[in-house]
Amino acid sequence: MLAVSEDGSSAPLPLDVEDFLIWLAAERGRSANTLAAYRRDLIRFCAWIGTLGKGLDEVEGADLDLYVGFQRESGLAPSSIKRSLVAVRSLFRFRAFEGLSFVDPSVGVETPRVPAGLPKALAQSEVQALLDAVVGDDAVARRDRAVLEVLYGTGARISELCALRLGDVDLDGSMLRLFGKGSKERVVPLGRWARTALAQWISEAGRGTFQPEQWARRDDAEAVFLNRRGGRLGRQGAWGIVRRYGDMVGLEGRLSPHVLRHSCATHMLDHGADIRAVQELLGHASIATTQVYTMVSNERLFAAYDAAHPRARVTRN
Repeated sequence: MLAVSEDGSSAPLPLDVEDFLIWLAAERGRSANTLAAYRRDLIRFCAWIGTLGKGLDEVEGADLDLYVGFQRESGLAPSSIKRSLVAVRSLFRFRAFEGLSFVDPSVGVETPRVPAGLPKALAQSEVQALLDAVVGDDAVARRDRAVLEVLYGTGARISELCALRLGDVDLDGSMLRLFGKGSKERVVPLGRWARTALAQWISEAGRGTFQPEQWARRDDAEAVFLNRRGGRLGRQGAWGIVRRYGDMVGLEGRLSPHVLRHSCATHMLDHGADIRAVQELLGHASIATTQVYTMVSNERLFAAYDAAHPRARVTRN
């Protein structure tokens, strides 16, 4: 076993692990971020088994159970523990596949369960206060209003909003074309408020004010949302817009573009929308992802019922 540092930032790894990471990059095409996460998790694991005086060939299933317990005691979140175990399992499967080990000790090791996180949607009154916080009719106000209205009105991801091109907007048909994860295309409806805000921004008095005499990049000329320098509005800039108005209405620390997406889905379900329609709107590949919002909607229903109905004020199990 090679020595490793406690933080794992630049520690050497066993040759088998380095070969595994190279295989992930060359044969599986894993991204740089994924490889970096695997490396951190495996450095931490190798450091831990080093404290047991063991090498990779000596690791047993019981050791992996102990490692999971060690991570729990260290205060790691269940999602982090699960991710690290995925990296360790993948390593041992690779070693078995390559004939570097006769036994895969990860077989039968239970994967930690990750509690389903419930989206923290805003109240409709909070969304209304946020949208009302944009005042004025100048180009900046028009852009910011359109950003907030489109995020909440369509449930678009921040990356989808920033990637919008003029050709993706159909104001006459009140539709928007979005490109989601994996470049999957979907067409979503534009509500009256989002359509009006977008039309006001795309006009000469809005977007036209930000257009430079010469575009720095060809792609910027087709961008729906621009920054003040005439370039495509990036994720950081869009985040800043959401955060600024959130701070104005007292939503500090609670508001993000994704919270607006959560709020869009939850409020639709609150008002009786079909879950399949919400799935299509949000671009979820699986209905199971969308079903998380039904849990939120049901919780809000029960809370409202318990608070308001005179014969419902009982303790729920």
